[in-house]
Amino acid sequence: MFHWANAVAFHLFGETIKWSDLLGNILGLATVFLAARRSMWAWPIQITGALLLLGANISAHLGGTAARQVAVAAFAAYGWIRWSAVRKHESGITIRWATWTERLFLAVGLGVGTVAFALILERYHASWAPWPDAYIFIGSLVATVAQIRRYVEFWLVWLAVDVVGVPLAFNNGLPVSGLVYVFYFAIVVAGLRQWIVKARTAGQAVPVAQPATLKEVTV
Repeated sequence: MFHWANAVAFHLFGETIKWSDLLGNILGLATVFLAARRSMWAWPIQITGALLLLGANISAHLGGTAARQVAVAAFAAYGWIRWSAVRKHESGITIRWATWTERLFLAVGLGVGTVAFALILERYHASWAPWPDAYIFIGSLVATVAQIRRYVEFWLVWLAVDVVGVPLAFNNGLPVSGLVYVFYFAIVVAGLRQWIVKARTAGQAVPVAQPATLKEVTV
């Protein structure tokens, strides 16, 4: 599967575009869009996209970002289970701002995790850019944890990850990933605005978008 995914799809402006980079990032954009709508489809789409991007990151010798895709897929599977349980036992998904204590845990996890993982990458020469690579890896995990717990702050963490992700992707021969990070900004900002509005109705459940039927998709 990875052999096919890492095959060249086409060339654009002198850059080689791989299927794994192209399709994985298309699904990544879909994940952010669906997350903004609080759709359950965000989780399986995120898992599929992460597996495709795993192949692209391995070929680019980005050990940290490759590990990120494995971890994100695992966390997304857990998030899918958690949100499914909430939808089963409650009338909807409640989103809220994190408390200051919760924000502190997120910040400490991001800082300590980045340092620890960067040192591991340096020790085993698993990445040519261990520090930004580690930051993106840990930041993605922190953002996913915040999403699972339905914190509005998860959008802010994604914005912080994108700031580093854009130049890193372009410098590693993954132009599609770089361009997608740019589009992420617009979608993430829109998602943040939506969640802020919903969070203002504190204590009220926000219905989860139901998976569309085939008829709804084709209309």
